[in-house]
Amino acid sequence: MTLRFRDDGTFRILQVSDIQDGPHVSEDTLQLIGDAVREADPDLVVLTGDQIRGYDPAYIDTFISRRGNRPGDHVRVVSRLEAAIEHVPSQRELCRRNTLPAPDEDTLVERTRQNVRSTFSQFLGPIVAHGVPFAATYGNHDFQCGIDVDEQDDLYREIDGCLNPVAGSGPLALEPGTFGLPVLSSGGERIAMGVMMVNSGDYALDGDASRAVPSTGPVSSGAHPVVQGCGLDLVDSDGYGVPSAAAISWLADAEHELSARNGDGMPVPAIAFQHIPTQEFYDCLREVPWWTMNAVEGTRAFSGRCFLLDETVCRPGSMLGESVNCADINVGEVAAMRRTGGYFALFAGHDHKNAYVGHAGGLDLGYAPTCGFASYGPDADLRGVRLLTFREDNPSAYHTRMITWGELGGGAVHDKLRVFLGDYGAADAVTVRNQLRRPKVAGAIGVAAAGLLGAIAAHRRRRRR
Repeated sequence: MTLRFRDDGTFRILQVSDIQDGPHVSEDTLQLIGDAVREADPDLVVLTGDQIRGYDPAYIDTFISRRGNRPGDHVRVVSRLEAAIEHVPSQRELCRRNTLPAPDEDTLVERTRQNVRSTFSQFLGPIVAHGVPFAATYGNHDFQCGIDVDEQDDLYREIDGCLNPVAGSGPLALEPGTFGLPVLSSGGERIAMGVMMVNSGDYALDGDASRAVPSTGPVSSGAHPVVQGCGLDLVDSDGYGVPSAAAISWLADAEHELSARNGDGMPVPAIAFQHIPTQEFYDCLREVPWWTMNAVEGTRAFSGRCFLLDETVCRPGSMLGESVNCADINVGEVAAMRRTGGYFALFAGHDHKNAYVGHAGGLDLGYAPTCGFASYGPDADLRGVRLLTFREDNPSAYHTRMITWGELGGGAVHDKLRVFLGDYGAADAVTVRNQLRRPKVAGAIGVAAAGLLGAIAAHRRRRRR
């Protein structure tokens, strides 16, 4: 399938991120995706990771906490708790209850495979129905269901419109989740733009630290070694992963390949999409005192510092709702893009409450928030997808906006409690402090405290009488 600018010189990409759902995808998520596709009329949909809620109770039997672990080992406490609340026993537990032989691993994996296939069919249904091609990369939760991304790539290719190439099938197809898509000019005579999908890794590996490179930009200012994890049994307590060394090198190779195909030696304007943001996303923020309303606290390598959007570099309508949860090391991905030339933007997902676009160091860095309703995120009205519209004569001067549940008139969601807890819940001390800096929360606490003090004062007056 060939991607091409329209006759009017435009090309539209819809970024869909962090669906993060189990085998029964939320009705609200499906409605949002369908309504957004109709509203946006895109030429391409890019899925930027965490399509799969790998820690869903449905995957307890095959859940993989970290690469190298056996399926079903080290299941998170929160997953077990959710399974108990929702009365979702594991297949092993069902067999024990009914005095049946324990299922073998192949049987359990096949059950998971069918669940993943069904999940893909559900959330891609509205996209396929509109005849829009799609491309998918991967996030830190996708592989945890027990089906690795290599096989997920095969499952995606079973669906009409999938543009994920077979890994290693050409110079633009490096690995699952890392590949390039050329977009031809409206006349088809040249490549007018490149769309690069990058697998940004999942969780930190022992060898990652040796790949760290010094940063010469503002991002290095004040950063310090990691001294704490999150303190719970969450797999991200040791930090997030990074793109492979091969992927970093490939960014330049892919750009050179597009240029060679055009035959003019000129860099081809290119945009990259991935799941986990890089440390440079902090360059779109400004540091503020800890007591500043709406400030978010950095995590791990950026812990102990609070940030707001830097309005001088961020586009109007940008939203910062949580920390930039990047890897603890900088492997030079953004630096490689800058050196290569041609690249004008890098967009990520991962941080469900962030939806900003900023320009730092000659490159746009942007987010799409979660469009899913089965995990944490902002208020329902702010969940959505990102539309990017490019012009053939100057792709880097693109227009972008969010298409949200509220804008689409989605109305009341089916699971109000889950959305409320996803917006106001706190899993650790950092998120607690962030919540306390939200004016609504601080105001509510102030009113409650005033009411309590008033009640105490009234009680004391009655006792004096």
